[in-house]
Amino acid sequence: MSLSEGVDLLRQGLVTGIAGLMAGGEEDTETTQATFITFNQDTTCVAVGTTSGYSLYTLNSTDALEPVYQSDEPDVYIAERLFSSSLVAVVSNSDPRTLRVCHFKKGTEICRYSYGDRVRAVRMNRSRLVVCLEESLYIHNIRDMKVIHTIRDTPPNPSGLISLSCDNTHCYLAYPGHSHTGELQIFDTINLASRVIIPAHEGQLAALHFSPHGTRIATASEKGTVIRVFSTHDGSKLYELRRGLKRTASIYSLSFSPCGSFLACSSNTETIHVFKLDEKLKETAVLAGSPPSDDGWFGYINTMVSASAGYLPSQVTDTLLQGRAFASVHHNQTGTKTLCALAMIQKSLRLLICNEEGFLLMYSLDTEEGGDCSLIKQFKLVESPTVLLQNEIVETSDAPTNQGNYFFKNEETFPGGLFLLNNADVAITYSDKLRNRTTNEMTESEKFHEMAAAAETPPTTCFLLDDDGEFPPVAFKAS
Repeated sequence: MSLSEGVDLLRQGLVTGIAGLMAGGEEDTETTQATFITFNQDTTCVAVGTTSGYSLYTLNSTDALEPVYQSDEPDVYIAERLFSSSLVAVVSNSDPRTLRVCHFKKGTEICRYSYGDRVRAVRMNRSRLVVCLEESLYIHNIRDMKVIHTIRDTPPNPSGLISLSCDNTHCYLAYPGHSHTGELQIFDTINLASRVIIPAHEGQLAALHFSPHGTRIATASEKGTVIRVFSTHDGSKLYELRRGLKRTASIYSLSFSPCGSFLACSSNTETIHVFKLDEKLKETAVLAGSPPSDDGWFGYINTMVSASAGYLPSQVTDTLLQGRAFASVHHNQTGTKTLCALAMIQKSLRLLICNEEGFLLMYSLDTEEGGDCSLIKQFKLVESPTVLLQNEIVETSDAPTNQGNYFFKNEETFPGGLFLLNNADVAITYSDKLRNRTTNEMTESEKFHEMAAAAETPPTTCFLLDDDGEFPPVAFKAS
């Protein structure tokens, strides 16, 4: 073998080895990515799925994520939890036309329904459960899971773009009403009638989200430059918020804060925007979504624009009068699909950002001054629950490994419900022994009771003794 042949052989070996290492790294990256990440109705829990299963975590602390439940069922692409109850709606790629409602604390399947097409999305509140197919919508009564209404021949909706209000009084369903324009349909799921039709955008809709009380809905189109907020009462436009002037973007998510005064938006750009929806600003005809200012250049420009509205072109006036971001986050994950949410954690408003790689970033949000948000912590959801803070990795708790591991803390419990702590083995209760039952299988009446109990609204005036964030009442001895 000549020297040149030896050099060529060595070069080929190096190229093959480097390619193999790169391919192996890509495979490792793919296995650790999240297949889906969703928040529950009141942003107190996050669900994350991988090809090997899914997990639920509670969002009640800035120090660590509390694991609730982990399942080893593979290929799950929908896992929607009903508030903080034990009910979760599950759909897997192995049977994409079947919805299963499970009680994960007891490890029992409550019911299952099959449909004529692939399930695209599932949304639920304490009154209704809505299943979205590509061209139809099924509305279930959540107490007995009976189909009470079907909306057929809807415009093609392959992405499953729908939104369901979590309020029982304004229990509305929103979905696209046209295949080419941004027409929005609002449907009353209690009275089973169309509420209002809103011509929200010229282009197709890309994101929808109801306010906590269901009185407003935020929308964005595929162009992604303008976000609009409409009234669900009469369809009137309340706010028009501008994400950018020239740069179009794909809007991935919209999220109202629990108080309804802030709206967060994530896209394929490197910026997460937070808008402030101030009623005083709307009433006084100043810029919606901007900090109040009576003096200075901002107030002067706003006054001049309002006074000259009749002389300027309508497009110029509309652009100048659109609200700007109140706060923002700049990250380096351009092009990665991100999901944002606003949550009350330890009595402070936090901005949560999740991405396809399975990271959850938690930011502080100054509700008075706005500006740039500060990173509090970063969590890795698809591996062991570890927390990353300023390039330091701090171990929190070991990840569950077996199927059906339960971690219960600060969760709603049902009357007569089984309460397991870090135990994958199903316990047999005294009532089961009396009925000669050796498993945790529930009867039909017990299943109905669990569904009805989960649909009950928790009282708001009592002490939440299972909440570690609150001190229990102290009794003083009378002197």
